[in-house]
Amino acid sequence: MKIFITGIGTDVGKTIASAIVTKSLEADYWKPIQAGDVDNSDSHKLKQYISNSKTTIHPNSYLLQTPASPHLAANLDGITINIKKIIEPKTKNNLVIEGAGGIFVPINDNETIVDLIQKDHKVIVVSRHYLGSINHTLLTIEALKNRNINVVGIIFNGNENKASEEIILSKTGLKFIGRIEDEPYFDKNVIKEYADLFRENLLSL
Repeated sequence: MKIFITGIGTDVGKTIASAIVTKSLEADYWKPIQAGDVDNSDSHKLKQYISNSKTTIHPNSYLLQTPASPHLAANLDGITINIKKIIEPKTKNNLVIEGAGGIFVPINDNETIVDLIQKDHKVIVVSRHYLGSINHTLLTIEALKNRNINVVGIIFNGNENKASEEIILSKTGLKFIGRIEDEPYFDKNVIKEYADLFRENLLSL
């Protein structure tokens, strides 16, 4: 199974969600494009959160220096991102793929993050609760479905907001995989607790 994790925007919790899904399935992890935080990248964070012998953290296809939109970060590095050079790692294990920002974040003059999603990917959308998040969530899911992308579920990030969650699930018909509460911190033990909670729903995708 190949799971592509995207979000309704930046800083909505994709990396924590990716860690939980990776741990739950003992999957491999791959972030094709990392922009900024090269010494404490999302791949580094995954390594801190995950502890099992099955998970391989595959190297980024592009590791960019500046925390910015990938097209700008690449330009500042003096390169252009070539989507043909973003080659999915081969593995017999389940694979979790983490996007960068939202689905229409540009990676070059012509393509965006959504163009990285392949037909055999199962997409999970991470939605964080804030004023306006219902709109951003519905727009993201509508755009994915309009491209005939296989959206299989949603993870909510933030303490329960029943009104938001109910209307999003009602309007999209998506499977609710789980909610990540506003924890004071995340470490291997907290990630494992969520991985255990989410596992049944993830295995049914």
